[in-house]
Amino acid sequence: MTTATTPRTQELLDQGYTLLENITTDEEAADALRDFGTLMPQYDGQLRYQVKAAPGFEDRRYSKSTNTILVHTEAPGWNPPPRYLALHCRVQARCGSGHTELADAYALTASLSEAERLAVHGEGVDWVGHNTGGTGTAGVHRPVVERTPEGRDVVRFSYNLLTAGHYDPPVDADVPADELPLGALGRELAVRAEAFFRVHKVSVLIPENSVLVWDNHRMLHARSSYGDARRHLTRYWLRES
Repeated sequence: MTTATTPRTQELLDQGYTLLENITTDEEAADALRDFGTLMPQYDGQLRYQVKAAPGFEDRRYSKSTNTILVHTEAPGWNPPPRYLALHCRVQARCGSGHTELADAYALTASLSEAERLAVHGEGVDWVGHNTGGTGTAGVHRPVVERTPEGRDVVRFSYNLLTAGHYDPPVDADVPADELPLGALGRELAVRAEAFFRVHKVSVLIPENSVLVWDNHRMLHARSSYGDARRHLTRYWLRES
């Protein structure tokens, strides 16, 4: 993170997320986000990704569907994953849903038993090469919670991958445990994380012309389903400056 501390950067450090208001253009969003880090290319190599429903994704848990997206962190197969995520709301859903949901994965880890904590810190997972930044790699083999040399935890998580073996599976996917990246242990962990998430989550219906920013190394996120296909957000990824 940049050395300058503002009320918003401090709020991000304290609670893992913050909301920036009165942001009307792409340029204003990019300028405001410089307080948190440096914009970085996303899966498609672009700095901006449009989160909007599109034909062809009706039966998938995907950013371009209107379906619920279950608990995950962004780009777990990248090394490192983007530090911060930001969603700039251009058109808010008028159906009363489409919330961005957040919960603190550090609190989840603290709630686990000693054996479970040993597993999430010690059991490697093949976070497969789902658009790994054009590096030509097959992803990374890392635990769910990786301790950096500086002593900070980086959380990688995907309910979909741990329970269905795919980042964006069909809504009704059913995969045997022996075909999953972490087997039955991973499935149990995903179910435990989902239950924790539903109790402790913060649900944010991002106002139009506002940007929600959160720490992708710390916070789990998800999205509720929605019915208003006009909903439109622009997504940004940031690395630390």
